[in-house]
Parts: sequence; C-alpha cells; structure tokens
Amino acid sequence: MTKVTAQMSVSLDGFYTGPRGSRDVTGWMQGPEAPGFFRVTRWAVDAMAWRERQGFAGGEPSVDSEIVAETFAAAGAYVMGRRMFDAGEVPWGEEPPFQAPVFVVTHRPREVLERRGGTSFTFVTEGVGRAVELARAAAGDKDVAVAGGGEVLQQVLAAGLLDQLELHVAPVLLGDGQRLFGTGLDLGADDGIELVPVRVVDTPGVTHLRYTVTGRSKLVLDDRGASGDLVGPATTGQ
Repeated sequence: MTKVTAQMSVSLDGFYTGPRGSRDVTGWMQGPEAPGFFRVTRWAVDAMAWRERQGFAGGEPSVDSEIVAETFAAAGAYVMGRRMFDAGEVPWGEEPPFQAPVFVVTHRPREVLERRGGTSFTFVTEGVGRAVELARAAAGDKDVAVAGGGEVLQQVLAAGLLDQLELHVAPVLLGDGQRLFGTGLDLGADDGIELVPVRVVDTPGVTHLRYTVTGRSKLVLDDRGASGDLVGPATTGQ
C-alpha cells in the first residue's frame, strides 16, 4: 500500500535552514539560509549514495549512505513546494536526482517540465491535497515522498495526509532559522498529532528517528495522582 512519507534534516533545536533570505531564491546559497542548511545536511552530502544520485564522485559507504539509498528506492513520486523547486531548478540541471514524477504545489501555473532520467515536474495549483492525490496515482506500488520544504511538510502533516515521518537530527544548535515545527503548524489550541517511534539509528554525525503518524488527538488534562484539587506540573524539571 502506498504511504505518504517525509524526511527532513534538522538541528537539535529544530531548524532545517538558517533564517529566510531574499524572495529571490535563485541565489539562496549566498544568503543566510545556506550555512544552517548545509550544516544539518552534512551527513547526507558526505554519503556515497547521495553523491552518486547527484552525479558526484566520492562519499562514504556508511550506514548514513544506506539510509539515503533506502529513501530514494522507496519513492515512486514526490511532492514539493514551489520555493524549493525555484531554488533547485538550476542546480539540479537537466537530470535531477528524483528519477520519478514530482508534483510542485504552487500558485503560479506552468507547463509540465520534463527532464532526463525519469524526472518530470507537474505544477499543481489546487493545493497540497491535490498534489498528494496526483502523486499517489503516479507512484505505483511505491511511496509518495514529501521532499520539502518545511512549509509544505507542515501542510501535509496538518491535513492528516502523512503516514510516516523521519527526522535526521544533527548534533548542532543553530539558535535561529526556519523551524520545522513552530507556529506554522496550525493545529488549534486543543489538538496534537500523535506519532509512534518505529526506528532509531544513531551514527556519529546524525540520529535518524522514524515515526508512524497516527493522527490528531485532543489534548486533555492529566490529573492522575491528584487527590481532589488539580495539581501543578510534575516535579520532573518543569
């Protein structure tokens, strides 16, 4: 059964890039976003499987590389945001690394862009739900991978469309930047999204945390242990 999955590299304090720079994302690598982004994704850039997929030589044949290869192999189609596409169109070149249909969530229509190696970019103006629907139809017996950026991942998660989330947590504190789970994830005051951890892989440069997303649940007061009146926060450092 096709799953909708997402994976994102983040710092220990939850940032996936540095602070947002100019609206013109074509030069983002010279802006404030890039240093944080390249720090949290260093583990992937050093992996042999990632470098091979980009057409680069070198890299380490590590556990991290195996996880990169696993991620690419599982995806039959991708969903991404327009900002990520605009930033990547030129660097990806004529043969992008996806090798599968990509559905770009956007407000700006554009004709389908065909690239070598099996990658195509279809621009979807009807919202993230429609993009996921089209990606499911294109994925065959493989998964739909939400490729980013963070805002699209938040939309998919808040809409209840995500089945699996994998975070690659780099051992660094950035202090500022674009936070993956912050005020942009609008769930309402009384709702949370429950996740079940299914895999933890720890390597020297990153910790890989995989979760099954079980969906929304109401947040309720936990007053276990109270003998009458409600009690304050438990004495566990809160």
